[in-house]
Amino acid sequence: MFGLYIHVPFCASRCGYCDFNTYTPSETASTFDAYLTALDTELRLADTEPADTVFIGGGTPSLLGAGGLARIMDMVRDHVGVRPGAEVTTESNPESTDPRFFAELLQAGFTRVSLGMQSASAPVLRVLDRRHTPGRAVAAAREARAAGFEHVNLDMMYGTPTETDDDVRSTLDAILSADVDHVSAYSLIVEDGTALARRIRRGELPPPREDVYAERYEMIAAALEGAGFGWYEVSNWAKPGGECRHNLIYWRGGHWWGAGPGAHSYIGRRRFFNVKRPERYTQLLAAGELPVGGGEQISDEEHHFEQVMLGLRLREGIPTGWVGEGAQGVVEKHARAGLLTVGERIAVTGAGRLLADGIVTDILAAE
Repeated sequence: MFGLYIHVPFCASRCGYCDFNTYTPSETASTFDAYLTALDTELRLADTEPADTVFIGGGTPSLLGAGGLARIMDMVRDHVGVRPGAEVTTESNPESTDPRFFAELLQAGFTRVSLGMQSASAPVLRVLDRRHTPGRAVAAAREARAAGFEHVNLDMMYGTPTETDDDVRSTLDAILSADVDHVSAYSLIVEDGTALARRIRRGELPPPREDVYAERYEMIAAALEGAGFGWYEVSNWAKPGGECRHNLIYWRGGHWWGAGPGAHSYIGRRRFFNVKRPERYTQLLAAGELPVGGGEQISDEEHHFEQVMLGLRLREGIPTGWVGEGAQGVVEKHARAGLLTVGERIAVTGAGRLLADGIVTDILAAE
């Protein structure tokens, strides 16, 4: 499968934990129209095959409105092509959506919506500098379902400073009331240079704790799996048939083209990325140049590392033959501890999910 990722670099405001390539109105002179014109040129210049999946992320793609997102899909169809039955997803922030937005998205050919919820707790949302109210994400998910979307995802975040067990329980209760078929749950990562990192460094907020991460993850897994969601990647759960096909391309080592400022691509063992600033991005494309900022050829060793690292995060695991003879003892040790299953494939167990990164490190070091 081949995926097309499109990055929308705009946000109305910056969340305190975010270090993505995004820009508020005060941080860029680029306009939506200039971005869309440049994106049209990039997709026309791109030498790709038709897409099996399209994922519009950001940033806040919903700031473009349903009309702007429909315009992007027209560009994709005209310049890249979309295979029959393709999965077409957009991320959206709850506060920039409404019932009409979802109805127009469905008409434009979108098949999936991913909503950034993070938490149903007002204090947690304030710590994260999120703008939406606690109930808006659930209301948006219901609006998407009512519009006819079969696949709706809610993102939640856990481990936020000041967050309590009750905050996590209330978020899970809200999610389970929303009639979605996919949930992504990510532990908060405090990135250097963010507002949140500065607040923790000044002592205004306590730093996250690994033991709390583990406890919260187990709460989330138990609640979702008890409600009929199956985990298929360490941080992702879905009802049957609700798995995100685009993200599976990443985890299975497939190929994708990334369009938009700062977007990354991976084609034929070559990884490359676009320039980050929207102004430079539009300038290069106005001159008829692809906005590539750099790249690298992936060695066999690097490719193997990524296959094992990403594959062992999936419930399906990896073929046993991918692991070298030198690591067989490590695999057997983790299997005896109940952290891996071993047969034609090697996979982490439910208990092994929390330790997946360490297991991968052990295997690769032994090889």
